[in-house]
Amino acid sequence: MEEKTSFRVVFGESPIVKVIDFFLDNREFDYSLTDIAKNADIGWSTLHGFWKDLVKLDVVTKTRRIGRAELYKLNMKSQLVKKLIDIDATISKKLMQEEIEKQKLKVSI
Repeated sequence: MEEKTSFRVVFGESPIVKVIDFFLDNREFDYSLTDIAKNADIGWSTLHGFWKDLVKLDVVTKTRRIGRAELYKLNMKSQLVKKLIDIDATISKKLMQEEIEKQKLKVSI
């Protein structure tokens, strides 16, 4: 069973959340739409339903073209993306602190 990321624990399992979460975890690389859909575990047609919005909001940016495939990556220059990264880090830190506290309680019992 796949363990949910902290971002998905808070924001849910909607397709757009899965795509943003995928990019947050894989921000160094660029991907084709087929690879994005596959790795985010959503349908290709579902991705196309909101992909233009992510491009328009500068969440992702086109990096290059290989054959017919256009590749995209997280737009690290975007203020919105910087905020998403901060939110992801804050959530992860909070959930980690909560888990540490739970473990301390288990040990002290």
